[in-house]
Amino acid sequence: EVQLQASGGGSVQAGGSLRLSCALSGAAFDGYDVYAIGWFRQAPGKEPEGISCTSGVDGSSTLVDSVKGRFTATSDGAKTKVWLLMNRLKPEDTGVYYCSENCNPYGTRGQGTLVTVSS
Repeated sequence: EVQLQASGGGSVQAGGSLRLSCALSGAAFDGYDVYAIGWFRQAPGKEPEGISCTSGVDGSSTLVDSVKGRFTATSDGAKTKVWLLMNRLKPEDTGVYYCSENCNPYGTRGQGTLVTVSS
């Protein structure tokens, strides 16, 4: 059974940085068992917004335009974690961040982690 768990959230001031971790268990992040892992964020009362999608095949990542140049998504060598490094955070980055299987916002996912950016 695929399980994903996000962690690393917190409260920071605008311009600060956080690194989120998505831990995968129960399956291999190899492009077969788990094809890809995506990061999403959800602000109160809003639909989930896709932030990144990391391939289990080659580890490459795509990012939504609003975070390009500030966020980086990478997987570790063992392919058991996907990191989301967030720099130059803005108040509009506030939300619950979660990771999901196959970059599906409504797919298998664990509890999210709250990121609060104050101005």
